[in-house]
Formats: sequence, C-alpha cells, structure tokens
Amino acid sequence: MEHAVIVDAVRTPVGKGKKGGALSEVHPSDLLAGQLAALVERTGIDPGLVEDVITGCAQQVKEQAGNIGRNAVLGAGFPASVPSTTLNRQCGSSQQAAAFAAQAIMAGVHDVLIAAGIESMSAVPIGSSRPTSMGARAAARYPEGLVNQGVSAELVAQRWKLERAELDAYSAESHRRAAAAWADGAFNTEVVGVPEAPQLSTDETIRVGTTAEGLAALEPSFRTDEMAARFPDLDWKITPGNSSPLTDGASAVLIMSEQRANRLGLRPRARFHAFSVVGDDPLYMLTGPIPATHKVLARSGLTLNQIDAYEVNEAFAPVPLAWAREFGADPAKLNPRGGAIALGHALGSSGTRLLVTLLHHLEATGGRYGLQTMCEAGGMANATIIERL
Repeated sequence: MEHAVIVDAVRTPVGKGKKGGALSEVHPSDLLAGQLAALVERTGIDPGLVEDVITGCAQQVKEQAGNIGRNAVLGAGFPASVPSTTLNRQCGSSQQAAAFAAQAIMAGVHDVLIAAGIESMSAVPIGSSRPTSMGARAAARYPEGLVNQGVSAELVAQRWKLERAELDAYSAESHRRAAAAWADGAFNTEVVGVPEAPQLSTDETIRVGTTAEGLAALEPSFRTDEMAARFPDLDWKITPGNSSPLTDGASAVLIMSEQRANRLGLRPRARFHAFSVVGDDPLYMLTGPIPATHKVLARSGLTLNQIDAYEVNEAFAPVPLAWAREFGADPAKLNPRGGAIALGHALGSSGTRLLVTLLHHLEATGGRYGLQTMCEAGGMANATIIERL
C-alpha cells in the first residue's frame, strides 16, 4: 500500500464573517484560489500534475454554489485539465476531503491531489443552505424535532457537568494561546496572506487580553421560551464568548504518494496514519468526536498517551472539554495554538485548517503523532491521525 504524505499545507488569516470583516469583500472562490496558487508557488510543482482538487464547503449556495472548487482551480491559473469536486460533510467537509484524497492515494488510484476548504460566512451567512424540512420519515423518527447546535452545546455541558466558569476559563485560554502563537511567530509558516485584502496579516478574531471574568458578563445566546419549556432543567451557559465566531477563511493541503514526492524532489512532511468517521446522536449533535477518537485509536494501534497534540475543533467550549474529560486528555496537548473560539470556525475550511496547524505544530515541537477530530451537524464526526516524518 502506498503511503499518502503531506508535502505542504497553508491557510489564510481568518477574517470576521460579517459585513465589514477584513475578507468580506473577497469572493470565496478567489479566497480559495489564492491558497491553491500558494501551494504551487511554495513547492514549485507543475499544477498540471494535480489529478484532482477535493474541496470542502458546508454551504453550497449563492457565491459558494456551482462547484466552487472548480471555480477556484480556474482562478488559481491551473490548467483547465485539472478537475475539482466540492463535497459537504458540514463542519468536517475539508477534513473529509483530506481523508478522501489520502485514501485515493493509498489505494493507488492517484498520486497527486489537493484537499482544500472554503467558507465565507460573510458572503453566505450560516443557515443559508438549511433545508425547509427534514422529510416525513426523519421527522417521524424525531417527533419533538432536533435543535440547533447552540442548544446541543447546552445539552453536552449538562451531560458532562461542565460549569459556566470552566467554559469561560477554557475560552479565555484559547485566545491567550492563539495570541501567544502569533507573538512567537508560530503561525508565520502556515499562513499565506490574501492579495485582495493585504491589510489582514493576522487572525482577525483573536481578542488579546480576553479574561474569564470578562466572558462571565455575557448573556446566554440560545435560550428561548420554546427551548426553556422543552428542557426545563438546563442551566443555560453558552454565550458568544464560549462559542466559535463566524468567520471567513480558506485552507489547502498538497497530498502525494510518498514515491511521487520523492521522485519530484519534494520532502514528505507527514503521512496519514489512520482515519475514522462516525454518526452519533443528532440531538446532542456535537458528541461525535468521542466515538470517532475511540475508533481511530483502535485502528491505529496507538493510545492517546502516544499522541503529541490533539486538535479538537472548538465549535463550542463543551466540545473539547467533554472530549478531554472522556479521555483524561492532557490539557497542554489540546489545541496548543488556540482553537476555533479564538481562530474562528469557517465551516468548510476548518478541517484542513486544523490539519495545517497540527502539522506545523508537530514540526515546531518535534512531536511524532497528531490527532484531529471535529463535530459535524447531524451528529457526525471525523478523526484523523497523522505522523510527522
């Protein structure tokens, strides 16, 4: 079996996903095209060698409709012969794109692929692609109806007995770590600027000086009379401060067979070690990373103690905290450069964004194994383990 290796991995700085955000005037296709072009510029690869560009995007409507991956390939100046497809596994879309790319290489079907992700939440607001109904059969299975992710985060916090102070302290630490990473130059090698927005040189969503005490003053966001009646025992705790902000961003990873990378004189930086994807309770929705991690560890033959860093997407603070409590995980290894609460969660881009950051952190620290996992709407999750070479 071929080894699938990462040759390069890049991301944009993150912009606030609202009107006036630093990237809000950049078309999402152009945002992604810049990252694809950066992979070519940084590695010197002939873009005509790329056999497919697999792009994750969660909301494929408006500016992100019509196979945005193909539009970005053309915008990047790649030969018209380079195809692209765009897939949707909600928040895990580009993590799934990377898994599909690596698995195709491991199967011997392809040698050179790009996995990428894009989401402009200023251009395509969250909820833009929400269906009008879930269908009669699914509705019959869940007669009370499912809930939005914020309410699911409340349910997770309740089940794992996470207190508001713990959520806010974790969130403040996310901002501290992200700010420290920028101050130390840790992000310099992974972030590629956006030519259309040269004023954005760092992640726009990091709030330097954030404190748990300051976050404690924020009101819960997802309590409504309807939800309070349905869940009378909930002590509502999820606020804008312990949730990921709406953001714009793109990311891309050049993945090859190890043999092809060596023949091209390119250095394999990490190899894909193991994968998993699971479904979980769609009411709780955000708990999938727990069974996904159990599954990927079993497949890899590793224990969590052998993993040097874990990127667990911070859609809401209860997600990584419940995950860490379940596994007895080392807090120092969890999102060591900060997570989505500080760096933003640009939906379709987040999977490869986590992979970009994980790879560069392992290289900077000399770690060997890294694990990333992400909750996804509908109660799904992906998990991936990479090994630094």
